[in-house]
Amino acid sequence: MMTAPMPRARGANRIAALLAVVAISDFLIFGQAPGLNLFLFAILVAAAILLSARRRAPPWTAAFLFGLAAFAAAPLIETPSPMGIAVSLGAIICVALASAGLVPHRLSGLPPVLFRFILIVPLRLLQDCQKHLAWRAERSSFAAIWRNLGIWMVPVIPASVFLLLFAIANPLIEDALRRIDFAFLLRFMDLWRIGFWLTMAAFIWAVLRPRLKRRIVQRRAADTAADPAEIPFLTHASLLRSLLLFNTLFAMQTLLDLVYLWGGADLPDGMTHAEYAHRGAYPLIATALLAAVFVLIAMRRGGPGDKSPLIRGLVHVWIGQNVLLCLSAILRLDLYVEVYSLTELRVAAGIWMGLVAVGLVLILLRIVLHQSNQWLIAANIAVLASVLYLSAFIDFSAFIARFNITHSLELSHEGVPLDIDYVSSLGPSAIPALDLYLSALPEEAVDKRHRALGQAVACL
Repeated sequence: MMTAPMPRARGANRIAALLAVVAISDFLIFGQAPGLNLFLFAILVAAAILLSARRRAPPWTAAFLFGLAAFAAAPLIETPSPMGIAVSLGAIICVALASAGLVPHRLSGLPPVLFRFILIVPLRLLQDCQKHLAWRAERSSFAAIWRNLGIWMVPVIPASVFLLLFAIANPLIEDALRRIDFAFLLRFMDLWRIGFWLTMAAFIWAVLRPRLKRRIVQRRAADTAADPAEIPFLTHASLLRSLLLFNTLFAMQTLLDLVYLWGGADLPDGMTHAEYAHRGAYPLIATALLAAVFVLIAMRRGGPGDKSPLIRGLVHVWIGQNVLLCLSAILRLDLYVEVYSLTELRVAAGIWMGLVAVGLVLILLRIVLHQSNQWLIAANIAVLASVLYLSAFIDFSAFIARFNITHSLELSHEGVPLDIDYVSSLGPSAIPALDLYLSALPEEAVDKRHRALGQAVACL
């Protein structure tokens, strides 16, 4: 007989705290410049954790934990930075673990606990919702309704994330979404705000109810492995709906890229190919990475996806579409380089995109050849090590300097003017390319700035 996932009064208090913190975070953070609001949000979450804890900490312990959260968030008051935000989030997670008695006795054991907590943060809210729905379904005459709702949560939520990423990457999709009239339900909301609420709710619920480490410890103590079929909502029906919906979304993006990016078809009035191409490289790679994570979860050994030929076929098609997505991202980066030249960061981004595409192909081989995840990890490590080893033989500074110079407006009569300051900052490796640039210019085109550059090159 299934029991309720949590006592009703305590669960209601946590749900009330969740809704209150999400609402206040919308007021403090969404659409606001970072600053004091992030500090206030950090101490608000810390207070909510301590007040809604299952076992109230002694006053001195609670004061220490609250002071720790406030101290860690202090850098956010005046000059918020990514590092300050990361430190504050880490302190909030430590407060949550400490309030639940999950902090390891040794400091060396803290990083693995934090890593496991961060990995399962997005799933915690979904897991508890699934347990609550299952508990309600067992006691309700509408069991079929609850079961169908759970089946549809898996495809709808990730599909919404993919659609948001596609809207970032593709102005046509963004424009189409803006034209949809959600006045009856979303009069004062937009897709970004809904995504913000979902993200905040997932994080806040995880820190309000941090029982992750304890469950892992109990499973290890019992020396039992989780049944792959028991992952919440990942049934044959939910996976089939998810892959049908995902393939449809990705096919829409792939078709738009084939028509407008690869085919060069005319875009709607007021939109240029440069705008279409230059927005989407990084969001598309993020989409491919999320898709790879979903495939690994869905196609785990012994799960419903591993046993269904139909699901396997849909996964194969989806991975193929993700590889095309990576190729589109690489093409977008190439078009971006044509307009804004090549930099070290863009070279690294191109290599990273290629590695993601190869990783997707390896996932496909892992499924087709019935290999283990250990094989997949080893293959990815081998590819990464090979790329790093080969990169050690390449002088990227010299390559970037020669590329920018040979494709500059001054030498190729196409593209953009050479950014001499950036090329000069690449160091001695850029000297041969700069010599080529100076020797190729007509004498009358060499101004004082170029002469000074020539003298600097001679000194180097």
